[in-house]
Amino acid sequence: MSRRYPDWEREGKGWPNRETSRFVEADGYRWHVQEMDSEEANPSVCLLIHGTGAATHSWRDVMPILAQHYRVIAMDLPGHGFTRPNHARRVSLPQMARSLGILLDELGARPDVIVGHSAGAAVSLQLCLERDWQMPVIGLNPALLPFPGLAAKLFPALAKMLFTNPFVPTIFARMARSHAAVERFLEKSTGSNIERAGIDYYHRLFARPGHCDGAIRMMASWDLEELEKRLPQVQAPTMLLHASRDAAIPRNAVKDAAESIPGCAFEEVSGLGHLAHEEQPEQIAALINAFVERVTA
Repeated sequence: MSRRYPDWEREGKGWPNRETSRFVEADGYRWHVQEMDSEEANPSVCLLIHGTGAATHSWRDVMPILAQHYRVIAMDLPGHGFTRPNHARRVSLPQMARSLGILLDELGARPDVIVGHSAGAAVSLQLCLERDWQMPVIGLNPALLPFPGLAAKLFPALAKMLFTNPFVPTIFARMARSHAAVERFLEKSTGSNIERAGIDYYHRLFARPGHCDGAIRMMASWDLEELEKRLPQVQAPTMLLHASRDAAIPRNAVKDAAESIPGCAFEEVSGLGHLAHEEQPEQIAALINAFVERVTA
């Protein structure tokens, strides 16, 4: 059963920024958490939240850049990476945000900046809404709106169907056992070209059915229609960024979400895909820092 999930001593061997990792018990989960501290006195806290199917490795090159000025915290969301699921806990968007808030309480950390990628952007804004937080939020290729038209009904139904079939995660994991298969999947689904080491980290995770199950379970449990209704209530200074080659989230979905959030900035970057922060970490970190400086000046 243990091989169903990524193992810290096997898949985690040589994990990016491994020296910053620890495991923290909070809200029924044993979270894999990474922290990098700035050498500055009393640095602000920057929280990084990855997207569906990813883990802390997604921030491997962004973390050291941001840690020049911040205490940076990243974690594997429930059912992802090295944070195993707790089937007694729902993984709906509000519940995931609440669980993450409890983890932050355990860490004694209140973020000053939140950066969320894809589904992580939804968790970021949900967390701000739950706790009435107003710190800057940056959404990288954010997944904030329901799929349009018929897809709005078909995709959640498909995710639920896959979730109820116990063989699907195992089948997907078997398909992902070769680096070439994972590379093709990432390129087609994200539009990004990342380095071989990055592909290897995804390969380690995708080859374990438990990680695949965590991603499917999360998709099957989310209701973005409720978040969409609450976007006009967001008080946090927000920037949503869309990469021109993103094969997962269309530009109009990001632009529409930005127009629903009061005062939201909308930025575009060319030549990058859904994993823009893995392709060009320096460029994305610079955009994050520039936005924070602008709204906190």
